[in-house]
Amino acid sequence: MFAFDECTTLMNTRPYQEQAVARTQAWAIRCLRAHAELTQKRVGKPYQALFGVVQGAQYEDLRRQAARQLDALNVDGQTFDGFGIGGALEKENLGTIVGWVTSELAFDKPKHLLGISEPDDFFAAIEAGADTFDCVMPSRVARNAALYTADGRFNVNTAPNRRDFRPIEDDCDCYTCAHYTRAYLHHLFKAREMLASTLATIHNERFTVRLVDRIREAIQTDRFYDFKADFLGRFYGS
Repeated sequence: MFAFDECTTLMNTRPYQEQAVARTQAWAIRCLRAHAELTQKRVGKPYQALFGVVQGAQYEDLRRQAARQLDALNVDGQTFDGFGIGGALEKENLGTIVGWVTSELAFDKPKHLLGISEPDDFFAAIEAGADTFDCVMPSRVARNAALYTADGRFNVNTAPNRRDFRPIEDDCDCYTCAHYTRAYLHHLFKAREMLASTLATIHNERFTVRLVDRIREAIQTDRFYDFKADFLGRFYGS
């Protein structure tokens, strides 16, 4: 779980961003104290990890300051088990900002990037030191008939898919690809059936998990940069 934080936007002023970092730091102290108290009451139950959240928007000094403060925070022996990287950042600077933060945090604690899930974001964030991620994007676009494939994203409710009896992806092992065709999904979306969103979401979520699995494998076999070039070239080049 995450300590309470103030998630700002790029529209907020520098003085407001400074206040938000200070407010998040104050909340972090309260959360650590409360977490320690609740942990003592959870006798016999599994320990629940608590992550602090690094804010600071697009400002390098604020991001580094927030990361250092959270990393060093110790309230009666209670420290953060990991860290979330959140708040406002420009997509084109995602890797740079994540790099600022991860370089200030303990190497042996996990870093979770909040709110990203597009393929290029994964590669940029992992390269900069992020470990885990979350985002609503795979399910959000699925509800609007957008499906991920290795050859890019496409809308299954368009005319070419009306009589396309292939799965979304031939090599996908998800439930949707194993049992349904593009044509059937096209029909479901046109008929406004709730099942359409469910089946599309199943595929997009599985696509995302498989991508991260493949990135992990590429890192372990020292092929990260080759895989990055091949995957992104195919996904965004089609």
